[in-house]
Amino acid sequence: MSGNPSDYPIKPIGFTQVAIDDKFWKPRIDTAVQVTIPYDFQKCEETGRIDNFAKAGGLMDGPHQGIFFDDSDVFKVVEGAAYALQIAPNAELETYLDDLIDKFAAAQEADGYLYTARSIDPAKAPEPCGPERWSNLRVNHELYNVGHMYEAAVAYFEATGKRQFLDIALSNADLIDSVFGAEGLRDVPGHQEIEIGLVRLFRVTGDERYLRLARFFLDERGQANGRELYGPYCQDHAPAPRQSEAVGHAVRAAYMYAGMTDIAAITADADYAAAVHALWNNVVSKKLALTGGIGARHAGEAFGANYELPNLTAYNETCAAQANILWNQRMFLLTGEAKYIDVLERSLYNGFLSGVGMDGRSFYYVNPLSCDGAYPFNRESSMARQPWYDCSCCPTNVVRLLPSLSGYIYATCEAELFVNLYSAGQADLTVGDADVSIRQQTNYPWDGKIELDLTLAQPATFTLGLRIPAFAQGIPLPSDLYRYLGESADASTLRVDGEAVPLNIRAGYAELTRRWQGRTRIELRLPMPIRRVAAHPAVSELKGLVALERGPLVYALEQVDNGSGLLDYALPADGLLSAQHDPNLLGGITVIRGEAVDGGGQTQSLTAVPYYAWGHREPGEMTVWLRRG
Repeated sequence: MSGNPSDYPIKPIGFTQVAIDDKFWKPRIDTAVQVTIPYDFQKCEETGRIDNFAKAGGLMDGPHQGIFFDDSDVFKVVEGAAYALQIAPNAELETYLDDLIDKFAAAQEADGYLYTARSIDPAKAPEPCGPERWSNLRVNHELYNVGHMYEAAVAYFEATGKRQFLDIALSNADLIDSVFGAEGLRDVPGHQEIEIGLVRLFRVTGDERYLRLARFFLDERGQANGRELYGPYCQDHAPAPRQSEAVGHAVRAAYMYAGMTDIAAITADADYAAAVHALWNNVVSKKLALTGGIGARHAGEAFGANYELPNLTAYNETCAAQANILWNQRMFLLTGEAKYIDVLERSLYNGFLSGVGMDGRSFYYVNPLSCDGAYPFNRESSMARQPWYDCSCCPTNVVRLLPSLSGYIYATCEAELFVNLYSAGQADLTVGDADVSIRQQTNYPWDGKIELDLTLAQPATFTLGLRIPAFAQGIPLPSDLYRYLGESADASTLRVDGEAVPLNIRAGYAELTRRWQGRTRIELRLPMPIRRVAAHPAVSELKGLVALERGPLVYALEQVDNGSGLLDYALPADGLLSAQHDPNLLGGITVIRGEAVDGGGQTQSLTAVPYYAWGHREPGEMTVWLRRG
């Protein structure tokens, strides 16, 4: 290991210390907890995913059901359920999880091995599993599955203090640590995830063996130490610290980049830090959809070439948007720069949120930028969100993020408090040695007015950093991949106890350094005009096209509001556009209205809804990008 173990210089405020009570996110979080988690468990039961553990443990008879990596889906839902328990105790849910963990324990072999696709009947394991343990890591998800198990086990231990699941995870990690290494088996998982899970085991136990093993799996990528390299699809084409272009399967890549960022921070490794910065610059400058989605190609669920950003055929898997959020949060914690939260926010409100329906029981696997009403972009012939998939990584992934979302709002570093996301609620936290209560009031993302009340029992001096989003500074992203057309927006304004103060912006944050005492009211106003967006000229599919944004939201036109032929609509450059809030539409949204010109040259009324909300009504066409009139 390089350097002495340290850690991220910035610490997030844990989600259990922050309560969201706004009208935008709270209903989605409540739905995830009350609907999606039990629904996902129900589907895992119906599809045999949970029975697989009982079969592997000898509790019931029968063959393995489903796909060889289905264990991971169950672990992901358990992780989300553990976060739900940390939000609010639920004896019925906890009992269900304890019974499920008993099945995990039964399925685990004596030496710690846990992989139901092999253990149920080793002689008849699905072909991708390989003939014996660790024999087909490029494909079999043998290590990927348990990475999700480690994350779930830590979450459940932190929620309940119960050790059974954590001990199952540690036993498995100890087995893998005894098999892999410079003096043992030198191979890597085809699908990354175990690296993140091992770091979580290191954090909860303090045992550096798990950190070393996480680093081993990263260090071995691109190293032909007695094995054949798996190539760019698995990010196994070059040593990890020397990779600079995002390639291959987007979810695998972003999970790996998150793990690399962990190593850069915890081991103070400059080479890993340089690599994740180079990879991030490549993604944000050349490979990021306007919605924050990543992974342009259906083939391989993969990144495309630089500037390959299609519309109708865009893949942009929901899991990839979530992985992008996890990676960008880590990049912020490493650097303290707001640009990473800008990307996180774009992915969160657009490319991620579109992946789960407002009912909590329907999902998009794929999130294109346009739809012609027929193209089966979503692995199904229907246009609607699907209730489940044979490969249901996305429905089981969203419940890991939503219950823990409040943990992304605030962070601290010594005598500095960062406000990263704007959402109404209450938090109690510590800045330096000072206990601070913060109350945030806002109707974001519909309104740019944010009010924060800071209350301290004892006076303290520290810096408050309020993120000024990229859209409020005149750019869609911290790169030249997209740009706003037309005049710049009004500047953000800031008041403290009613008195206007200048914006002192550093690294994307308006900083207020003072001696705080008693209660202080901070009022931040972010401009939220409707903006026309154009892409870099090197993006061939977006030449001559324009999209609409307002605040952090990307907008889309749907056939149900505008009629057919949307993919031929043009947006006049001088046409007036207005924002109108409709409390009765799609849970309460702000729509954009104006005029467009159809393919026949006729002027038509235009209504655009936030991209995340599309697909909830009648099936039909949709587009984010319009011809520039």
